[in-house]
Amino acid sequence: MTDSTTLPAEVVRTGPIRYATAERFARPRPVAAGDLRPSSGEIAPQPPSRLDAVMGSPRDDHPQGEDCLNLSIATPARDSGARPVLVWLHGGGFSSGAGLLDWYDGGALAAEGDVVVVGVNYRLGALGYLCLDGVSEGNLGLYDQVEALRWVRTHIAAYGGDPSNVTVVGQSAGGISVHLLMQLPEARGLFRRAILQSAPIDLTARPHEESLELGRIFADTLARDPNTADVPAILAAQNETALTHLRRSGRTMEPAFMPVDGIAPLPGPGNAAEDAEDAEDNVRGIDVLYGWNADDMIVFCRDEDDPVKRTREVYEVPLARFGARLARAGARAHAYRLDWRPAGSPLGAAHCLELPLLFGTRDAWRSSPMLGDTPWEETDRFGRALRAAWVAFARTGEPGALPAPLVDVPVPGLS
Repeated sequence: MTDSTTLPAEVVRTGPIRYATAERFARPRPVAAGDLRPSSGEIAPQPPSRLDAVMGSPRDDHPQGEDCLNLSIATPARDSGARPVLVWLHGGGFSSGAGLLDWYDGGALAAEGDVVVVGVNYRLGALGYLCLDGVSEGNLGLYDQVEALRWVRTHIAAYGGDPSNVTVVGQSAGGISVHLLMQLPEARGLFRRAILQSAPIDLTARPHEESLELGRIFADTLARDPNTADVPAILAAQNETALTHLRRSGRTMEPAFMPVDGIAPLPGPGNAAEDAEDAEDNVRGIDVLYGWNADDMIVFCRDEDDPVKRTREVYEVPLARFGARLARAGARAHAYRLDWRPAGSPLGAAHCLELPLLFGTRDAWRSSPMLGDTPWEETDRFGRALRAAWVAFARTGEPGALPAPLVDVPVPGLS
């Protein structure tokens, strides 16, 4: 990726841009005024994705390193257009992925919808979510996302965007991040709308004591100072900790390193009144679009599991509860389900299937297993319809009549 290159659709792709810096296990700091150093172009250190068999492997290669707080921008023009802004937070179980990947090229969204698309890197794994006394408080990747949103508020007008009309969009772990940002006081006022794609909402955050215990397992496995250990050693200990957590818990979806509890929940039964009031203040009046893919859990199920039942348990039912809480809190919510099942794919409407409908190009998604043998022209035809709905929501707060293969799902508590 190069700076200020023009895509065939006359979309300017700018980046990578460093939006913040951070010492290891410290909160991010905004880039100092006058710091004109070029971005490293690095993405967060990470192992291969556990969903390579579904998505395929990324076709582009980026250096990995701790100077990874970089973002990219796709915009129709660097002018005073004041366009709606979509800020993308990738998935990957808080352990893999990057906003700079070609999978997440926002060029089609920007060109078709006359919007600005920002793809964000954030810290992953132990470097982003370790919770360990005297070393790391946890949630550093979440605070990276807050700093990226602050950068957008300050700088996006120079890229043709409207800082007062920002929609934060996340898929899977990125959707969990959006859920938490909706509750985080530091993020208040940084976005106007939110889209959550296939967010396993019941995995939002791990209890603090359990997070500390996993942190201690990580430290014992690493057997050296986490502040000075080299990155390969960090990743190796991270992997061993994940295997230990899986053996102990049996929870196949839950990563070893993820957000830590302590963020005020959305209002609901059993929450303290003052916490509910704080959370309600955060979400009252915002627009939210959330949903899932009809066969989301097929990629996570064990042989004895029923993917339909597990999708209902992990996505449909928890998201319905989420929608009801949003309605009670005064948010304006819309829900969807993606039913598209590509020809030639045994995975159906699997987790991540909406991604090539929203982002990337034919080349970026070439040979992706979840697309089967469906011609790119058909994928792009569905993609145009999906992108139009997302753009309409970012522009107005209303996705409009959802086009097939999207299904409009009623939000509990909303008439």
